[in-house]
Amino acid sequence: MRHAVFSILVENSAGVLSRVAGLFSRRGYNIDSLTVGETTDPKVSRMTVTVTGDDDVLEQIEKQLSKLIDVKEVVELPAEASVCRELVLVKVECDTTRRQEIIAISDIFRANIVDVSTESVIIELTGAQSKLNAFIELLNGFKITELARTGITGLARGTASLK
Repeated sequence: MRHAVFSILVENSAGVLSRVAGLFSRRGYNIDSLTVGETTDPKVSRMTVTVTGDDDVLEQIEKQLSKLIDVKEVVELPAEASVCRELVLVKVECDTTRRQEIIAISDIFRANIVDVSTESVIIELTGAQSKLNAFIELLNGFKITELARTGITGLARGTASLK
């Protein structure tokens, strides 16, 4: 089993997300993460879908995605030749006595404190999944009251690009 990141250019129209997600559910494939956003062309959106499976399953997913009418192009982003990132927002319960510890951990990871109240802080961190997981693991000694992850998004390095 391996982890794959597919970058997909699709028509920016109603129902495209539903059709792509439906392809996965009809075939019993699980989506690990899914992000969608408009590109520089407002008629086109980029979807980044991460899945786990063996080589045959991943090849089948790529072929099935390519067959969808709204899909313009599908590329699997190779780990060594692409940049993939994720954003996490973490709300941590803390009082003034423990706030400095949380700030110190955040500084080590180059995270940003984006909100401070008397009882909590919200921390924003962007990076590879492994970095985010390590950060969250270090916060396990604190009470995490809320956590939101965006899912992976990525681009191929260098001149390679989807058209």
